[in-house]
Amino acid sequence: MSARISKFISILFHPVLIPTLGFLLLFNSGFYFSMLTWEAKRFVLLVVLLSTGILPIISVAILSLNPKFDISMKRSQDRIIPLLSSAVFYYLGAVLLGRMRAFPVFKIFLIASILVIIVVLLISFKWKISNHMAAVGGMTGTLFALSFRTGVNPVWSLLFAVLVSGVVGTARLVLEKHDLKQIVAGYAVGFLMLYSVIYFI
Repeated sequence: MSARISKFISILFHPVLIPTLGFLLLFNSGFYFSMLTWEAKRFVLLVVLLSTGILPIISVAILSLNPKFDISMKRSQDRIIPLLSSAVFYYLGAVLLGRMRAFPVFKIFLIASILVIIVVLLISFKWKISNHMAAVGGMTGTLFALSFRTGVNPVWSLLFAVLVSGVVGTARLVLEKHDLKQIVAGYAVGFLMLYSVIYFI
């Protein structure tokens, strides 16, 4: 895999886009909430995109106005404020979904994602864990948890999630953004936390 392709993959499957991608997969995987009307699905997707994608991007853009802030976030400490703001925006999304009385699993997904962000944030004080892999791991863990819990086998969504996991992990290694331990740790945090929360709650 070339560096150019790896960079494209890192952008395409950036952590701010993964939750929206995850919801798109959920809505097309045969789970019980697939019965929602397109208008309801569109509203959920807009809330998720706003709270997990657009607002975090805007917050990083504002931070980049400060010359002391490294937008590439090469140091683990540079991720602390963006992660904190992301946790706040995820909570906002969970509140909005709760008020629209959507399926509880949507709100649980965002709350569990906040827990992942907090764990990644705490680790980032000392170590540069992979945010990309935590996001992809969370998406994959969610699909597996719902599959085992509901008895539905969304084979193509699961295969896609596993394939994306491998491709993103490889891309991050090629770009030398993380070493193998940081890749595995990020994926494990995201997968295990989302799987555990969604399967058992």
